[in-house]
Amino acid sequence: MGFPEIDSAVFFGSITMVTWGIWVVLGNAASESIDPRTAAAISYLVAGPLALGFILVSDASLAITARGGLLAGAAGLFTGIGLISMYIGLSGGSTTTVSTLGAMYFVIAAIIGMVVLGEEVTIARLAGIAFAVVGVVLVTR
Repeated sequence: MGFPEIDSAVFFGSITMVTWGIWVVLGNAASESIDPRTAAAISYLVAGPLALGFILVSDASLAITARGGLLAGAAGLFTGIGLISMYIGLSGGSTTTVSTLGAMYFVIAAIIGMVVLGEEVTIARLAGIAFAVVGVVLVTR
């Protein structure tokens, strides 16, 4: 009997879920030990070389277009703002509240996808967003 095949999106999405959950808990502990802005900077100083190392050992293309580079840079800008905001939030609030609200990024992405990128608006998607909002309210109380 062999192992069932796992969709790569589910596999890597699961790794993301677990590692980001651990990241928030460790980030909270770091923010209680040192200035949260310093903790955020150290996190990125470790993550940056890891990402660059992955590029070097994988078959990633090093070709960069102006549009792709600009979009990736803008994504990094928002990632950095979110990272710093999370660490500052953790230093003054509960891990449950900060991590749950931060994890709602997918709702923002879904709304942008439907409103700006023209992705299909369906009852199921709207219900999913509504359930996510209700879930956040319940978790943060």
